[in-house]
Amino acid sequence: MMELSFIDKLLDGAEVEWKTVEEIIVDKFWIMPATPKFNEDEEIPYITSKNIREGHINFEKVKFISRSDYLKISRNRPILAGDFLISMIGTIGEVARVKDTDLDFYGQNMYLIRLDNNLINSDFFLHFFDSPKMKNYFNSIKNNSGQGYLKSKDIENLLIPIPCLDNPKKSLEIQNQIVSILDTFTELTTELTAELTARKKQYSYYRDQLLTFEEGEVEWKKLGEIAENLDSMRKPVTSGVREFGDIPYYGASGIVDYVKDYIFEGDFLLISEDGANLVARNTPIAFSVSGKIWVNNHAHVLKFNTYEERRFLEFYLNHLDLTPYISGSAQPKLNQKNLNSIMVPNPLPSEKRRIVTILDKFDALTTSITEGLPSEIELRQKQYEYYRNMLLSFPKEGV
Repeated sequence: MMELSFIDKLLDGAEVEWKTVEEIIVDKFWIMPATPKFNEDEEIPYITSKNIREGHINFEKVKFISRSDYLKISRNRPILAGDFLISMIGTIGEVARVKDTDLDFYGQNMYLIRLDNNLINSDFFLHFFDSPKMKNYFNSIKNNSGQGYLKSKDIENLLIPIPCLDNPKKSLEIQNQIVSILDTFTELTTELTAELTARKKQYSYYRDQLLTFEEGEVEWKKLGEIAENLDSMRKPVTSGVREFGDIPYYGASGIVDYVKDYIFEGDFLLISEDGANLVARNTPIAFSVSGKIWVNNHAHVLKFNTYEERRFLEFYLNHLDLTPYISGSAQPKLNQKNLNSIMVPNPLPSEKRRIVTILDKFDALTTSITEGLPSEIELRQKQYEYYRNMLLSFPKEGV
C-alpha cells in the first residue's frame, strides 16, 4: 500500500500515456558500418556496439580514423550531445547517451535517436530503457543462434510511459521527481565505487610495503619446509560421475561444483596448479578454504600450523611474480616440485600476526561480499532496482 500511495501522490491523479519511441523523437538514423582505414595516429575514435555499456560510451580499446574519413562516412549527420545510441547487432539493446565530451567520434551498427526534450526527460528515458522490462524485450527477439539483431522498427515501436502528457510542464516535473529519486541511489553507488577503487589502491600499496623485505631482514625458507603438502590425497571426479550435494568441489580457481562427500576437513590453502590464470592473474591463485571440501588435481592443497602462517603465505603468493616457477606456455603449470621450491619470507610469528591483521582488514573492506564495500555497493544497487521497478511500473491501458 505504501508504494501505491506514493505513486498516486506523485502522479496526483494524472494519467499515464504509453507512446512509441517514434512519437517522442525529433530525429533518427542508422550509424551504418563502413570500412575506413584505421591508424593509431589518427584523431577520431571509431566505436562499435561493444563500446556501449551501462548508459555510457567506453572509449577503451577503440580504433582511430582520419577526420576526412569521418566527414565522408558521417555524411554531414553529426552526433550531438544528448543523443542516444542503441546497439543493434550482437549484444543488442545496450544504450548510451552522448556526453558533451564525447563528440567527434563515429562507429557502426548502432541506431541513433534524438529525443524531443519538450516531451521527455532524457534521464527518465535512460532509467526506463535500462530496466528489466527492456532487457526482457531484447532477449525475447534474439534469433535461435543467440546472435542478436534489431531492426529500426524494433526500437521505434517500443512503448515508453509518459505521465500527464496533456500538461507538458507537469509531465516533466513528475519525470524530474522520479529521476531525482533514482539518481540518489546511482550517485551513492558511484561514490561507493570510487571509494572502493581508492581503497584497492591503498590496499595494494600497503601490501607491497608489508610484503617487501630487505636483505637480512627476515629468514627465508622454501615453501615446502613451511607447509604440509596434501596433494596425494586429491581425487578428481568427472562431472558425469559426481553425486550432487552441499560439499564444495574445488578446482584451480575456486568452486566448480558441489558434491555429496568430502576428502578434506579443516583449514587449507589451495593454490592453482595449472591454467591460464597462473599467468593472467585475473583472480587470486592462492585462496583459503575451510570445513569439509573435495579438491581435484588442478589445485595444490597446503596445510599450516596456524591461521597467521596460512594467511601470510596466501597474501605473499598472490603478491609474488611466479613466472620463474611456471612451466609450459600453451598450458601453464605450477608443479609440486616448483611449488615447494618457492623461497618465501618467514618473519617472527608476532610480525606475521601484525601483517595479517592489517591486510585482513583491507581485504575485508575491498573484497568481502558480506561486510565490505562490495556488499554496500550491491545493497545500494538492489535498492535502486527496487525503486526503479516501483516508480516505472506504470500500468498500460486495460491492464
